[in-house]
Amino acid sequence: MTPSYQAVMRAPFGKLGLRIENGMLVAIDFLPASTPEHPPESAFAVDACRALTAYFEDGTPLLEPHIRPAGTPFQQRVWAALRGIPAGTVLSYGELAERVGSGARAVANACGANPIPLVIPCHRVVARHGPGGFMQGRTPAALEIKHWLLQHERSRSTAAG
Repeated sequence: MTPSYQAVMRAPFGKLGLRIENGMLVAIDFLPASTPEHPPESAFAVDACRALTAYFEDGTPLLEPHIRPAGTPFQQRVWAALRGIPAGTVLSYGELAERVGSGARAVANACGANPIPLVIPCHRVVARHGPGGFMQGRTPAALEIKHWLLQHERSRSTAAG
């Protein structure tokens, strides 16, 4: 079954599909560039698209819109910790695991299950000796997207500093 998106917007690396339920953002999916755009269907979707566009254009920090990520209590704890990592900063899976009192592999799995990437910035978590994974490899370009996001945030935080 194909997900129903309340907006499909252009991103520097393809398209993003936004799923919204009851005025809450529940998922952002990375879609191929060939996916047709779909105009926002609600005022909330318009605001979410504007916030994402500003982030891509000038590094405007993503204000946390009303989100409702579905996940286990452990995943929720990891995702809350992810939201505390500032743009331009990275942590290793092990460092984040220490913060939430768990193991690096469990944290990596929770990062990979994140349904609202960008807003819940799982791309800011890397392996000890490399970039680690991203989106559990659901798209062939996953690591390219992660590199783009990290470089975008690094260059914006350097310019702002």
